[in-house]
Amino acid sequence: MSRNSGIPTIGSHTGPETSDFVRAIERGDLEAVRACPKADLHTHQCAKADRAYVWEKTGRDVVPVTTPLSSMNDMHAWVKANIGDLFEGAEGRKLAIEANFIGALKDGVTRIEFGDDVWMVTRGLGSPQDLVNSIEEVHARMAPRIEWIPQLSLSRHCPLATLQTWMAPWLEFGFHTVLDLSGDELAQPIEVFKPLYRAAKNKGMRLKAHVGEWGTAVDVQRAVEVLELDEVQHGIAAAESADVMRFLADHHIRLNICPTSNLLLGRVKRLEDHPIRKLFDAGVKVTVNSDDQIVFGAGVSDELLRLYQAGVFTAEELDQIRQWGLED
Repeated sequence: MSRNSGIPTIGSHTGPETSDFVRAIERGDLEAVRACPKADLHTHQCAKADRAYVWEKTGRDVVPVTTPLSSMNDMHAWVKANIGDLFEGAEGRKLAIEANFIGALKDGVTRIEFGDDVWMVTRGLGSPQDLVNSIEEVHARMAPRIEWIPQLSLSRHCPLATLQTWMAPWLEFGFHTVLDLSGDELAQPIEVFKPLYRAAKNKGMRLKAHVGEWGTAVDVQRAVEVLELDEVQHGIAAAESADVMRFLADHHIRLNICPTSNLLLGRVKRLEDHPIRKLFDAGVKVTVNSDDQIVFGAGVSDELLRLYQAGVFTAEELDQIRQWGLED
C-alpha cells in the first residue's frame, strides 16, 4: 500500500467506538462494522432505500446493478426499467423516506443528509413545509436517534429562471441547511448557478455540488471557486492534478466519495486503484458514502470494508475517514 509524507495525520482515537471499528474491519465482520456510528453525506431521497423493506411493502425486489454501466444515461435507463414509478406520488415518496431511514438504521448510519429537489413544489404534494413535515414525521417515528440534516437539491439540466422560481419558496421557508447540485455535469456551465448559490449562502446554508465524477480536475477547482463550495460530491477527477489536490487541501474542501458507484458507473476500473487513496495521501479530507444504495447495493459499511479488503486503506485510516464524516 502506498504511503507518502502528504498523508493526513491520524488522530488519537482511543475510545471504544474506534477500537470496535478497527477490530471489526480487521476481522472482516460486516455486522460489527455496521454497529459502529458513521455518516452518509452523499445520498439522495430514495437512494438509501433498503431493498428488503421495499420488497416487504410492495412485493417488488429491486436487484442492484452488478455489471458496470457506461454512462449516466445507462443508469437512468436502469432506474426506469427496475424502479420505474415505485417512489412516485405521496405514497411512493413516503415509502422512499421510510426505506431511506430503514437503510440508514441497518447500515449503522447516525448522521445522514438528504431531502427534496426544488422541483418537488411542482408535484402537487404540498408546500415546502408540507414536504418537510412528511420527512420529519417518518424521522420521528422510525429513526429519531439518527441526525437528519435537511438538504435541498438542484438539477443541473434545468434553466436558471425555472430553478429560481422553484427555489424561492424553499428559501423563504428557511428550513434546509445544505444545498447540493446534481445531474449531468456537462449540461450547463457551473457559472450559471452562481446566483442560486449566493442566495443560499446568504441564508447560511452549507454549499456542495456534484462535480468531478465525469469532468476534470479543473472543473472541480472551478466549481469550488465560483460557487464558494464547502464540500464536493464525488470530486475524484481532482486526483489528476497535484495542484488541484493542493488547492482542496489548503482550502479544507471535503470530498464525499462513493467508491462502488464510481466502480459500477465505469469511472474507475478496479477498486484497488480508486483515486481516493491518492487524494487522502495528498492531504484532502475525504468521506466514504453510498450514493445510490438501492441501485448499487452497497451501504457505507460495505464501502468501508471493501476498501480495506482491496488494500486501499488500513483499518486505522478508515477509522479516521469514518470520523471525518461525523464531524459538523
